[in-house]
Amino acid sequence: MPSTPVFLLALSAFLALGACWGRYFGGRAPGPFRSRSCQGRAWKRAFPHAGKAQIRRFLAMFAESFGLHPDQRLQFAPHDRILAVYRARYPCTEVPDALELETLTAEAERLYDVDLEDLWHDRLTLGELFAVCGQPRAGG
Repeated sequence: MPSTPVFLLALSAFLALGACWGRYFGGRAPGPFRSRSCQGRAWKRAFPHAGKAQIRRFLAMFAESFGLHPDQRLQFAPHDRILAVYRARYPCTEVPDALELETLTAEAERLYDVDLEDLWHDRLTLGELFAVCGQPRAGG
């Protein structure tokens, strides 16, 4: 069994490497969405009666569910399929995910009282989900 100082040093190095890996690779929008400009206009065109705060709150929920930095939320458009974002994040099916879809389901229920499982189909877009979500709950 390794001595305690060696074990602690190895553990510290592992945690530091993990933090660096997460900082560099985590929190960024996946591939095709990363280089996009702000999609705010697309959201306003699709939902002219929705306020900026309402759109941003919804997109913040989506970004947080997918472990993305809040600044990346407006890189997603109403026509983006949720499953396409997921597949872009996990192109290899052997890689375990971070429960993004489950987190999105729980957050949609908590914030908007929307059961995503009832709405789900493989081509579900962010715009379709936003249209159902409407205003957040008073306590959400």
